[in-house]
Amino acid sequence: MKHEEIIISGFGGQGILSAGRLLAYAGMLENKYVSWLPSYGPEMRGGTANCHVIISDEPVGSPILNSATTLIVMNGPSLDKFEELVNDGGIIITDSSLVERKSKKANVKVYEIPATQMASDMGNVTYANIILLGKLIAETGVISKESFAEALKKVLPGKYHHLIPEEVKALEDGMNY
Repeated sequence: MKHEEIIISGFGGQGILSAGRLLAYAGMLENKYVSWLPSYGPEMRGGTANCHVIISDEPVGSPILNSATTLIVMNGPSLDKFEELVNDGGIIITDSSLVERKSKKANVKVYEIPATQMASDMGNVTYANIILLGKLIAETGVISKESFAEALKKVLPGKYHHLIPEEVKALEDGMNY
């Protein structure tokens, strides 16, 4: 059985909730059971935001996570808040452009990716979340790159479809980092 429990966290405006929604939608396209539970502060943009995503081969009992197989963080406070929830043998993926400290959690794999800098080099900092999702996909196989690309077509409003090739490139950059 494949069962991934993922927490994605950062500041509002970094695409945290969008990343989780895309991940869950791609899981649905692969006929998996999914749950997406967004959470954000009242100020939204600039405030804290996180989401819990579960993708499983079996029905999901609860969308609320008390532990996680994977943590993706895009700011230091998110690492402080969630790193202890990662299971032994789990994965922590950080945006090292914005997260200054190293994870203190033992018995996990840590991947530090300068996602915001990489996205800036691509000309669009909003791709940082997609770069981090690429690493998640590469390390866990939770969904396929093809399902993610299809999810982009379904989730993004039509006026943004011209960005899909660049978003897939950002995903690939993260997968290959």
